[in-house]
Amino acid sequence: MNQLDEVASLRPLTLAWVRRHLEAGERIVGAEALHGGATADMRRLAIGTRDGGTRHLVLRSFVGPTRQGPTEDLLRREADALTTLTGTGVPAPGLVAVDPTAAHCEFPSLLMTHLPGRTVLGEEGLERRLPMLARQLVAVHAVRPTVRPREYMALTTADTVVPPVGADAAVWAAATDVIRRPPPRYEGRLLHGDFQPGNVLFDLPPEDPAGAADARITGVVDWAAASWGPTDLDVAHCPTNLALLHGPAWGLRFTEAYQAAGGMLTAAADERLYWQVRKPLAFSEEVQSVAQPWREAGRTELTTRAVEERLDAYVTSLMNALG
Repeated sequence: MNQLDEVASLRPLTLAWVRRHLEAGERIVGAEALHGGATADMRRLAIGTRDGGTRHLVLRSFVGPTRQGPTEDLLRREADALTTLTGTGVPAPGLVAVDPTAAHCEFPSLLMTHLPGRTVLGEEGLERRLPMLARQLVAVHAVRPTVRPREYMALTTADTVVPPVGADAAVWAAATDVIRRPPPRYEGRLLHGDFQPGNVLFDLPPEDPAGAADARITGVVDWAAASWGPTDLDVAHCPTNLALLHGPAWGLRFTEAYQAAGGMLTAAADERLYWQVRKPLAFSEEVQSVAQPWREAGRTELTTRAVEERLDAYVTSLMNALG
């Protein structure tokens, strides 16, 4: 489907809504589906400007239910987060418009500015990118919002954990027992909620497409899960993704890199373990849906079974390192 066909495929109410939020003399001249989003329909819109140039916007529409909660809540949280991040130095998209209840569009939608760069999920250059990811997350946690976002909400319980086939039952039982305890007390910070390589954009020079030399972060996207909570939660989420993408050792290394960059985690080892295992245990419930976008992005070796084996190995490494 070419870009003009993509424009024609936009629902009429949504198309009219987008047009109302363009600047005078601008028009939509193209659209392109963006892949990799697990919970929403994403399109990059090419906007023809009055002076003959082109700029881009991103349209995010929730066309179905999500595990994270009501779409109205997700879009309001993302809109609030983008507003909060304006002028902070964190490279987030700018909010253009939001229709969280589908009052104007066919589906709940958000329109935002487009950021340059692309995600990098490959192995090459990871050694250099990992501390960059850690420093960026420290910068996110340093933001002090004027209006505090909603408190984080944990969906996984000890009863919903799904140990992978062949996993060490004793290790998983011990890890599950950790989250049976009440959550430790914490000093809250702004959390991204889904900070991981799939939501970070890099500017990669043509001569170094893997990002081993002069890569830089140009954007942090997908703020629909933004919340208020312990930094440990974000720091547990990103390492779990890294462990599943690249192997368990990379998860542990990210936590070290975050602290080396000045990030603060819970001091007590048993409390830190609570947050660190909560995220991989949550991933146990949705391994297939996590792995599929990675395969679509080119990591075809990451079958559901391969990801399950890495998840098992990562939980074991956490219990050995922190338990």
